[in-house]
Amino acid sequence: MQQNLESASEGSHFQKYSISPSLLQVTQESAVQVKKEKKIIRIGIPRESSSQERRVPLTPAVVDVLVNNGAEVFVEHDAGLDAGFSDRDYSEAGAFITYSKPEVFEKADIIVKIERPNYQEIEYLRNRQILISALHLGSLTSEFLKTIIQKNITAIGYEFLRGEDGSIPIMQMMSEIAGINAIHIAAELLTANKGGKGMLLGGVTGVPPSVVTIIGAGTVGLNAARSALALGATVKVIDEEVYKLRRLEEKLGTKIYTAVTLPQFIEEAVTSSDVIIGAIYKPGHRTPCLVSENMISKMKEGSIAIDIAIDQGGCFETSKPTTHENPIFVKHGVIHYCVPNIASRVPYTGSVALSNILGSIILKIIHYGGIGVLQNSTTIKNGIYTHHKHITNRYLARIFGMDYIDINLLHASNL
Repeated sequence: MQQNLESASEGSHFQKYSISPSLLQVTQESAVQVKKEKKIIRIGIPRESSSQERRVPLTPAVVDVLVNNGAEVFVEHDAGLDAGFSDRDYSEAGAFITYSKPEVFEKADIIVKIERPNYQEIEYLRNRQILISALHLGSLTSEFLKTIIQKNITAIGYEFLRGEDGSIPIMQMMSEIAGINAIHIAAELLTANKGGKGMLLGGVTGVPPSVVTIIGAGTVGLNAARSALALGATVKVIDEEVYKLRRLEEKLGTKIYTAVTLPQFIEEAVTSSDVIIGAIYKPGHRTPCLVSENMISKMKEGSIAIDIAIDQGGCFETSKPTTHENPIFVKHGVIHYCVPNIASRVPYTGSVALSNILGSIILKIIHYGGIGVLQNSTTIKNGIYTHHKHITNRYLARIFGMDYIDINLLHASNL
């Protein structure tokens, strides 16, 4: 087994892929026990239906590890192509390639996706399957929840996966990518050929730099601030929690303009900025709208508003979802960028980062022979939002006015 793992991470075919040390550690510790398990866990990776989504949830390198731990993996034709992974890469990793999306759903015990299933894919889901995907609370409907409850799906949402230390591993990783991406986008949109002010983000000698205001001092805000400072911009950060602002400054290693989310402070910062970035994230909740349309209307023409929180509902009143093909719109002279899956702009990086985290989670499910992992993994238990025909996440139940049953009680009673 050790030899197989080394070939997966160091062999010539897989040198271009990354596998996190934690993933290998879980594999090495559990490989012998897994071989004793008789049940084979089958994992399905359908190709994403939306043209907006270019990432794939599991890379060939991680698929290789899962196969070496006794799983069978079914990959729909060209599922990883947009992220730089061919069918041949997956086949050489031990996966079965299928040209039928329904077949992937039919064969798998676990369906792993980036976006939540569309209505056609929901029809393919079958009783007692495990679904692992994002939820996108900003566009989630009660009809979706009712359908997967009726079909008796154990659904795990990226937004809810939470470690014992309180961290949200997948959301933090995607937030890191989104924060860096936002500054690259802002720098491009500020140019005259994109309709912006014709400014460099960082300015040059004798010319003042652009002013960037970031609303939210979490992972997105930290990485956006770090990237903006590296390019020479003047950075302001606003958050409702003083301790988050202090922590952000400590991680940046420098003092910057900070303020709490009082309306007067927000308006002063927004109206004096060339770029504003919405980076508020509330786990399990819709994003609060902190920037009013009136504030946006007072910004100078050609200014930029990037709402990274749009997949949770958005934090600018003027925001509405856009696409990678048509990523911007102009309102009150301000260029808005509101693409929900911003990390899909860099699908290779996003896929490898996501796969490293999901690989460790799926290995635990394999090790315990399925959903029995509930008794042994706090992270997975926290991520489940429907189980045995019930909503098990109180935030979702509250948002949609539906009944809620605690996952521990539900599992213990075998309902």
